[in-house]
Amino acid sequence: MTTQEGTPPGGGRTYDPLRLCVYATVALLAWVFGPWAVLAFAGLGFAGYWKARRAGLTRSKCLLRDTRLVLAYLGLLGAAAVVAIVWW
Repeated sequence: MTTQEGTPPGGGRTYDPLRLCVYATVALLAWVFGPWAVLAFAGLGFAGYWKARRAGLTRSKCLLRDTRLVLAYLGLLGAAAVVAIVWW
């Protein structure tokens, strides 16, 4: 039995694998829409990190850590998606 907040009666927190659902949804969209989805997600990510970097964020929770590397990675993904769209 859990409370309305999703915590068990003992007060401990249960693991919510929401990120796994999000990853599966993004993978599905990329599979269905191909390089257009990759371009859209790379563009959204790039815009978000660009705004965050301008606001002072220099370290990210992303595996690449440095926001400059994250921006380069997302830019490369976007460029690869454009090439794939043109080639497709």
